[in-house]
Amino acid sequence: MGAIPHETGTTFRVWAPNAEAVAVMTSADGWQGHHPLSGEGNGYWALDVTGIGPGTEYKFVLQTGYGELIRNDPYAKQVTASDGNSVVPDPHFDWEDDAFQMPAWNELVIYEMHVGTFHAPHEGQVGTFYTAIEKLDYLRDLGINAVEVMPPSEFPGDRSWGYNPAHPFTVETAYGGPVAFKEFVKQAHRRGIAVILDVVYNHFGPDHLPHWRFDGWYENEGGGIYFYNDWRAQTPWGHTRPDYGRPEVRQYIRDNALYWLHDFRVDGLRTDALAFVRNVMGENDPAFDLPEGWTLVQWLHEEIREAMPWKITIAEDLAGTDAITRPVADGGEGFAAQWHVGFAHALRRAVTAMNDEERDLATMVRELTFRFNGDAFQRVIYSESHDEVANGAARIPEQIMPGAADHWYPKKRATLAAALVLTAPGIPMLFQGQELLEDGEFVDTRPLNWGRLEHFHGLANLYADLIRLRRNFSGVTRGLKGQNCQVIHQNEEAKVLAFLRWADGDAPVGPADATLVIANFSEKTFDHYTIGLPTPGTWHVRFNADWQGYDAYFGDFESHAIEATEGETNGLPFTGTIGIGAYAVLILSQNSA
Repeated sequence: MGAIPHETGTTFRVWAPNAEAVAVMTSADGWQGHHPLSGEGNGYWALDVTGIGPGTEYKFVLQTGYGELIRNDPYAKQVTASDGNSVVPDPHFDWEDDAFQMPAWNELVIYEMHVGTFHAPHEGQVGTFYTAIEKLDYLRDLGINAVEVMPPSEFPGDRSWGYNPAHPFTVETAYGGPVAFKEFVKQAHRRGIAVILDVVYNHFGPDHLPHWRFDGWYENEGGGIYFYNDWRAQTPWGHTRPDYGRPEVRQYIRDNALYWLHDFRVDGLRTDALAFVRNVMGENDPAFDLPEGWTLVQWLHEEIREAMPWKITIAEDLAGTDAITRPVADGGEGFAAQWHVGFAHALRRAVTAMNDEERDLATMVRELTFRFNGDAFQRVIYSESHDEVANGAARIPEQIMPGAADHWYPKKRATLAAALVLTAPGIPMLFQGQELLEDGEFVDTRPLNWGRLEHFHGLANLYADLIRLRRNFSGVTRGLKGQNCQVIHQNEEAKVLAFLRWADGDAPVGPADATLVIANFSEKTFDHYTIGLPTPGTWHVRFNADWQGYDAYFGDFESHAIEATEGETNGLPFTGTIGIGAYAVLILSQNSA
């Protein structure tokens, strides 16, 4: 569909079931000639035009009972602007030796990125995929092995979060267009970084849409052939919900998903606001269900699993139900994982509460041990995302002390949250700039201040150390990649929490399997805190969030290795004591036998 260039010209193909005639006009002849397309039946029209190649601008001219309509191509792979012309794409791109292998889900550490603000070249300018490439070495060195790119499809203007796609098959011109995105993917792959793309299928636009009343037909003031034309069209972002029951629209969305996965070699898709695909109101009320939306997503997953089963699909549904990540064969939607907003909200409340006594460890314990369908890695966990740090909210340090995010309290409690994200069971995700102690609210006009890296390089090193342990670079924290999590200590009075992570089985197997995480949610320090241990021997401190090397104002509270002695504590057969700093997290494990 769309404009398909080949050796001698370009084939144009479009769906316009209510048109009486369709032609294409191009910039090749100064927009003077109309090249008539032939009807193929079932509303499809096509024409092969010789001598027209990549870079040629074009539009369709439709003769209809509603008058002559000049339209952009809904399948356009490139445009001059959201309200400009469609452009014949160049299908050739040199991927060179790209043979990237997607990491296993339990290896992933995701970094959510907004291209326009991630790395802007100059003050007041918009970041591009090319400028983002300049920071890929930094992300690799931080330990990131997957980036999730907020939607880059063409939208009106140069600045947006991206959740208002006008042209779903294009790449935003201000971000550098399709070649820039392909180059970004290639360069990310060279550095061992997967690329996950955010896609929006719950609505289109609502502005500058080529689909809107494309061939003139519509009902009830609706959008025509690509949209529902009744109450089902309504979304919080406009009356532009695609008609999931119409075969041609289902094919359009299916083609879009596979286009990114195949032609751009992205390693996964994150589907925005899935609840509004399966339900008109985005709820769990069956009265508003869209069963055709549910089956559409199932079909997409069947296609992806058959062709590219190693690529990850992530849902943002927020209802938190097992059905979203249950296999299609079992009646589920088939996603590999879903954002777990319950974890994020519980953690944010626990670290932003003003007083220590308000920190709710019971809820934190419930969220730590929660899993979908018995699989810890069917959830993506985080403390900051584009939703959590905008629309009246802010970054965690800013929430704790507005206007003073670099104070001791915000730094300590923000790093406490980060340590929990990177040690809890699930796929951890950071939001851009989190490791730079970025403050304020996320807006698409405010680029990251990379000057903060020099000032907060110690905190960035804290994140890097946590990620190295999460990915078990040193071979001593295999438990952090495992399915299992047992909360072994919950002291509501002292606000201290401890949990064990291990890989397989009902209990840790051998000294290299278990990783112990101790989190102090209070301002109080403990010289000799008693904790239960599963095995005898020495438990070495692999990480201490209170280390002064991370920040000159941290307490540098010494936490020496634990020597486990016989004696039951917390239901475990051995006991040890350790020092814990204020708002600090400790990670301990044993050496291999």
